[in-house]
Amino acid sequence: MDTQQRLYPIGIQTFADIRNENYMYIDKTEYVYRMTHSGARYIFLSRPRRFGKSLLVSTLHSYFEGRRELFKGLAIDMLEKEWTVHPVLHFDMSMAKHMEKEQLESMLNLQLLKYENIYGKVEAEKGVNDRLAGIIQRACTQTGQKAVVLIDEYDAPLLDVVHEDTTLPVLRNVMRNFYSPLKACDPYLRFVFMTGITKFSQLSIFSELNNLENISMLEQYAAVCGITEEEILTQMSPDLDTLAQRLGLSRENTFAKLKAKYDGYHFTWPSPDIYNPFSLIRAFANAKLDAYWFGSGTPAYLIEMIRKFRMTPIQLGETCRVGKEEFDTPTERIGSIIPLLYQSGYYTIKKGNPLTESYTLGIPNQEVRIGLFRSLIPYYVTTDTISASSTLITMAECLLEDDMDGALRAMQTFLGTVPYTDNTDYEGHWQQVLYIIFSLLGYYADVEVRTPKGRVDMVMRTATRLYLVELKLDSAAETAMQQIDLKQYPDRFALCGLPVIKVAISFDRETHNISNWEIQ
Repeated sequence: MDTQQRLYPIGIQTFADIRNENYMYIDKTEYVYRMTHSGARYIFLSRPRRFGKSLLVSTLHSYFEGRRELFKGLAIDMLEKEWTVHPVLHFDMSMAKHMEKEQLESMLNLQLLKYENIYGKVEAEKGVNDRLAGIIQRACTQTGQKAVVLIDEYDAPLLDVVHEDTTLPVLRNVMRNFYSPLKACDPYLRFVFMTGITKFSQLSIFSELNNLENISMLEQYAAVCGITEEEILTQMSPDLDTLAQRLGLSRENTFAKLKAKYDGYHFTWPSPDIYNPFSLIRAFANAKLDAYWFGSGTPAYLIEMIRKFRMTPIQLGETCRVGKEEFDTPTERIGSIIPLLYQSGYYTIKKGNPLTESYTLGIPNQEVRIGLFRSLIPYYVTTDTISASSTLITMAECLLEDDMDGALRAMQTFLGTVPYTDNTDYEGHWQQVLYIIFSLLGYYADVEVRTPKGRVDMVMRTATRLYLVELKLDSAAETAMQQIDLKQYPDRFALCGLPVIKVAISFDRETHNISNWEIQ
């Protein structure tokens, strides 16, 4: 198909629609066959939002309905011989976000009614648990085939209230009650598949369903969701050429930009490089490399949690090491925000050590890094995000011209308009502010960088310069410059291949602004 007319499935998560209407589809059906023939009948998969979980569930739905015509030419068409038709009960919990108890019960009631209209209802079945059990049993007896239960985003009703002490237990009891029949209905079930973002062990779905296989970190399912580098270079190769043409860049340059912006996800180790599918497909459709995934909504609870756990922007931008057991921490009882950042897709596995069963986690790519730091501006710099954006543009233009003096002048003018806020009268605050700004400009920034004779407050690298930045509060910039010279910081970076520029900045406690600076 000519990629000029290629249809990209923007917002379409129904497998049958994608196949019938000739939308682009990245073939994941080998994983469908693998899951359904693995011996495990109850499977759970965790992936971040908008990572293709719903499309995977829809693919399983079509597969278990025996709709072989939809799979023509795909990997599973060569693997599956039987194509047995099963009754499929498909529940989408994404509709249950931001709901009170009564609304949640009403939504579950509507989903059950749909299947009671097909398989009948028994008056004695009053609660959602009894009704679900009845539907499963009747579906099996009436069709002569075991039923399949697919639950998409099982945790959606709970995510927004995860740290509300009163609401969470109430909603959790409703959901626990709904899921409770699944184990008891085992004789009537062929397959149960659940997706979610996080793992609520206290939901009791994970304690009662002790036969639930969590495939989220298994190597053989590393690429079950998302788009791998190999899939871009093979299944999307013509699209890559078209995108390069539309952007006016070489194929290699286009690929490098896509990689920096959207790649970097790993859900186990070792793992192929996985791109965010939501952003990648939109970039191809629009011929524009925007922040699509981040722009589609940063959960408010995540920013609140970053503040609650007092995680600084600098800590957020660094990598951290965790043991394998951290991934199984119940979300309701986490003592650190790291598992939540990982499960939500803001952190990913950078590398792993199989011997110690530990992982290094960090921000996956440019889109997430810039989006995260942009969302922190209201808390660390100013709520006037339009003014902040304007300043960032000016600073970016200055730094492209290697004009650090102009960049600092723009920052000084901007800070002069920012109302006074608490907690700005210590050096570390200004280090955080500079770190956020440099990160938002897309530059590599690092703090407290060790040298043989001390630590540099900040190192910032552009395409053409390496800046060594020393900060002082209520001291002249000259003092900061003397410290850079005295401790011979530039010697440590002599082999970096870029001109080293020394920058000394003095902040004033009274004006809450830059008072003066020196650049050498």
